[in-house]
Amino acid sequence: MEFMMMIKGDSNYEAGVPPDPRLMAAIGKHTEDMVKAGVVVATAGLEPSSKGAILRAGRGTVRVIDGPFAEAKELVGGFAIIRAASKQEAIRLGTEFLALHQQVLGPDWEGECEVRQVSGYSPRS
Repeated sequence: MEFMMMIKGDSNYEAGVPPDPRLMAAIGKHTEDMVKAGVVVATAGLEPSSKGAILRAGRGTVRVIDGPFAEAKELVGGFAIIRAASKQEAIRLGTEFLALHQQVLGPDWEGECEVRQVSGYSPRS
């Protein structure tokens, strides 16, 4: 099964502040290990919402709403598509990813990772 892990942004992310280099190094090593283990299918960070748009359909029309968007803590800052045998395993992997953040940034770091099973995903090799 494939799952998408979505790490939520924060005010620094929305302001375009680059992540701590120590965190990026730790995530890079972790991701490399997970790719070698066949767990990680794909990962990417996302630009702040100020560089994005929302497309909203309704009443026979499509509207474009340029960013930035409200509530930075609700925005996805990055994602990973992972392979896991179960939802519980995917949650464990997400927990490890958040724990990595706390190890590097300190125990007071707060963040959120959403884990959802992918439906109909067909990886291209």
